[in-house]
Amino acid sequence: MNQTLTEKIAVIGGGSWATALVKILCEQPHIQVRWWLRSAEDIAHIRTYHHNPSYLSDVYLSPKKVKVCDKIKEAIKGAQYVVLAIPAAFIEEPLRELSPELLKGKRIVSAIKGMVPHKNKLVTDWIEETYGIPLDDMCVIAGPCHAEEVALEKQSYLTIASTNLACSEDFSKLMTCRYVTANPLTDLYGVEYAAVMKNIVALACGITHGIGYGDNFQAVMVANAMQEIRRFVTAVDPRERDLSSSAYLGDLLVTAYSQFSRNRLFGNMIGRGYSVKAAQLEMKMIAEGYYAAKSIFTMNEKYQVSMPITEAVYRILYEGAAPAFVMEQLKKHLK
Repeated sequence: MNQTLTEKIAVIGGGSWATALVKILCEQPHIQVRWWLRSAEDIAHIRTYHHNPSYLSDVYLSPKKVKVCDKIKEAIKGAQYVVLAIPAAFIEEPLRELSPELLKGKRIVSAIKGMVPHKNKLVTDWIEETYGIPLDDMCVIAGPCHAEEVALEKQSYLTIASTNLACSEDFSKLMTCRYVTANPLTDLYGVEYAAVMKNIVALACGITHGIGYGDNFQAVMVANAMQEIRRFVTAVDPRERDLSSSAYLGDLLVTAYSQFSRNRLFGNMIGRGYSVKAAQLEMKMIAEGYYAAKSIFTMNEKYQVSMPITEAVYRILYEGAAPAFVMEQLKKHLK
């Protein structure tokens, strides 16, 4: 007997994290996923072979559960949730053809761990401002969780954060399956800013590794980075929060240390002498920490929080400062 598909969810984006999210959602027997990708070649391949040829190509995508769309309006039609899994730097263009009316009444889920460049805004703030979606109808997906381990069905944990507990609880249920446990949280801004900033820290870890620093130094830097995140998030959104929990500290640790971390890889290339442009050309995936460093640095001109690690990464990436020299200076600020 066929299971009735009673809930439609749109996933926007064609990268590794989008592919992993589609896989997780398809574990629910009542969900149909409408998946929009930019690449016509990838769409044709998925329709024929039921695998994403560009990312996590071993993941089977059931044609009964996944409908691949080449038009974003088709993907969101009738969807209760719209999951955004596009790098923040490129989110504006694909959503341009959507109007506030088309998104009205839908819950928006951001799986983006970055900020909209040039606007220095969190994705949820940009969505609220651009499309009039209330914050209570939005949630964000936080780790610690890498797409590659989801593909391998290794036990993983997610945090679903929203200002509206019911929203985070509802989507947590949809993201929980045999190998993923999703937990709700109401600290939308804290989780979102921490997710942005941990990419900057991972980039810094990669730079130090590329230069030749060892685990001892990196451990001290990550500990100091957690304090830096605490100072900034408290200045932007003061409230009680336990930053030692997995949504904050766990996400920071997995990104700073994991072999799958694209931000760490990008930083490692910079530390080994690559220029920013050369590192970007060689990497297939986007390192959100590159854009986040500038956004957070610019925002902090207002808040004036002590952020030596963020400032160090900014100087290396945007002012062309020598990584070895900057890290030598950073040593004076770490304890």
